[in-house]
Amino acid sequence: MKILVFNGSPKKEESDTLHITRAFLEGMEQTEPQEVSMIHVIDQHIEFCSGCLSCMRNGGVCRHNDDMRFILEQILAGDLLLFSFPLYCYGMPAMLKNLIDRTLPLSSMAMQKVGDRYEHVGQADFSHLKYLMICGCGFPNSTHNFEPAVAQFKLMFPSSHTIITVPESPMFNAPEAAAVTVPRLELVKTAGKQYAECGEINAELLAEICSPMIPEEVYAQIVNGEA
Repeated sequence: MKILVFNGSPKKEESDTLHITRAFLEGMEQTEPQEVSMIHVIDQHIEFCSGCLSCMRNGGVCRHNDDMRFILEQILAGDLLLFSFPLYCYGMPAMLKNLIDRTLPLSSMAMQKVGDRYEHVGQADFSHLKYLMICGCGFPNSTHNFEPAVAQFKLMFPSSHTIITVPESPMFNAPEAAAVTVPRLELVKTAGKQYAECGEINAELLAEICSPMIPEEVYAQIVNGEA
C-alpha cells in the first residue's frame, strides 16, 4: 500500500502525535511491507488559496506554481492519505488546513447531490483513496475537544475514513511516562495491524486507544505543577 503521511505539526519529527502515527505504521508493517512517504507540511512552499476558482474551470491547473503541484500528484498516486496533527484551537494547524484548501484543483465547479448534501464533481479520479486522521491533544479528556476536527474530517472525506484521537499526547515525548505510553503505543500497533489486514479497527480497541492514559485529574495536576 502506498501511504502518504502529512505531518501537520510544526515540530516535525519531535511531534507528540507522530509517536502515535509511527506506532500505527509499525503495526501495518507487521502484516506486509508498506510504501510510506512523509511530508512535513511546514517545510513546503504552499501559497494560500486566492479563491479565484480558475483551477476548477481549466482542468485543475492552479495559478500558484509552488509545491502543491507535486503534492497533488503524490496524492493521486497514493492509496492511503494519513493526516497526523496536533489539535490547534479544536481543529488542525493552519499549515495543514492550507494544504487541504489547495486540493481544490481536484474538483470542478459542477455539483452533484450525494445523500442529503451537494458535493463538487471531481476533475480527477481519487475514488481509490482511503483517509486516516491521527490527532493528539494536550488536554486530559477527549470530549468537548476533538469534535470540531472530527466533524470537519468526516465532511471532507465522507467515505473510507478512519479517525484516531488521543488525549494527553504530550506524555509520548516524556520518557518518565513510559509506564503508560509504551503500553498505549502497543495498542496503536495492534490497531495498525488490524487496519492493514481488514481496513478497519475494532471498536473496543479504538475506544481504549482514545481514552486517557492516566486519570484526568492527575494529568491536570502534573501540567499545573501541583503533583
